[in-house]
Amino acid sequence: MKRIGPLILAVLFTLSGCGIFAGTDYTGRVSFDRPLPIPPLQEGTVDDQGRREFTLTAREGSSQLVNGMTTPTWGFNGDYLGPTLRAAPGERVRVNVTNELGEATSVHWHGMHLPAAMDGGPHQEVQPGGTWQPEWEINQPPATLWYHPHPHEATEKHVYRGLAGLFLIDEPTQHLPSEYGIDDIPLIVQDKRFTETGELVFDHSSAVGTLGESILANGIEGAYLDATTEKVRLRLLNASTARILTFAFEDEREFAQIATDGGLMEAPNSTRQLTLSPGERAEIVVELTPGEEVNLQSHPTPGYLLGAGSGLSDSFDILQIRAADRLSPSPALPAELSDIDWLRASDAVRQRPMRLSNRSINGSEMDMSRIDEVVTAGSTEIWTVSAADGYPHNFHIHDVQFHVLDIDGEPPGPHLRGWKDTILLEPHKEHRLIMRFSNYADPDVPYMYHCHLLWHEDEGMMGQFVVVDEGQPPGSPSGSHHH
Repeated sequence: MKRIGPLILAVLFTLSGCGIFAGTDYTGRVSFDRPLPIPPLQEGTVDDQGRREFTLTAREGSSQLVNGMTTPTWGFNGDYLGPTLRAAPGERVRVNVTNELGEATSVHWHGMHLPAAMDGGPHQEVQPGGTWQPEWEINQPPATLWYHPHPHEATEKHVYRGLAGLFLIDEPTQHLPSEYGIDDIPLIVQDKRFTETGELVFDHSSAVGTLGESILANGIEGAYLDATTEKVRLRLLNASTARILTFAFEDEREFAQIATDGGLMEAPNSTRQLTLSPGERAEIVVELTPGEEVNLQSHPTPGYLLGAGSGLSDSFDILQIRAADRLSPSPALPAELSDIDWLRASDAVRQRPMRLSNRSINGSEMDMSRIDEVVTAGSTEIWTVSAADGYPHNFHIHDVQFHVLDIDGEPPGPHLRGWKDTILLEPHKEHRLIMRFSNYADPDVPYMYHCHLLWHEDEGMMGQFVVVDEGQPPGSPSGSHHH
């Protein structure tokens, strides 16, 4: 279904008004009977040149994503998902990527500021049996980033089969829970659909792509976490290919959001729910009392007319947290978390519209050989992004973190006040995003911007931009393949 006519849209709007698209409540269906797996931490080895070196191998495997059922999966260094990579600001890193799959893939460092040739987009595909060794300097604040494949027109399949992992930019901190796997917990959340025999199902009957009824936390359904501290920090990643999740606790307790995609916020944001679209991350801290059990869930996402047909009205259990009878004390959250150098609209030298509609951006579908936008290194720009066809979309820009200036002229909600690289678009509203393209000019190798609902991206809702030095003409994008 490439094009949706106005008549069908009108019928869908009418049906959604009649409640035909009511969501499904899946809560209470899973027994929390499996301990939450913690992805292994890979801190790498420092070589004689001072580089921190990591190793990732994409390969096939099989996993019990759902208890008692074996599923063919893909993973990095294992059967499903990949290790958590960790490095500090200012370090030089190198990753040895090997592809043992039967088809080309790539590894994109989502949220990372780095040269375009190291970005891992569709121009840096690694052929079967091939290797790739990107290298760059960590040049941004501490944050929860992630890595995933980005092969041309096949990103949804590769991520859905299990190729994803976290990349933490980290430095020691006194005031936040920071013991990995103990009180600092990575939480990669995804939805899946299965056949009766356990194979993964791809189903594009929804307007957004494949929507599953099973929710996985770090690769399994029905996970529980034994908590031993008064406060637990959850590094949330919505790694679904299409499903938008609104995180909340079953008892609707308050929790503190402390970070957005690109790092710590200025101050904790106290809230009872937090919506993350595919690709978005947030860090939250939840307070526990001894001996209690509390379920982290996904609740219906407010504000969407066509919500139910796109899974936005569904409810799920994600994770059960079980507090020990005696909890180790945790320090109080600091009132100030970081100092953000906010970008000013008056510094912007260029404004660009980005209109997402019918699998295209600004009326064009993705073309690997076409440069859509040319950006000058060092410049600050405002991109006005809108979802113009009434369907859920979000927007991710490679290489930069942005600030949300306003949404239809109104200031962004508190959960958006920080560095972002992916944003859920409210339908028919203009989202003004401001960003600075600080360095890494390369006229020949483009970065991407796209909808991060991965089926939409594969279908053409993506464009390319190059960063050039002042007065430098753009080159022609070359598909550099690694053998």
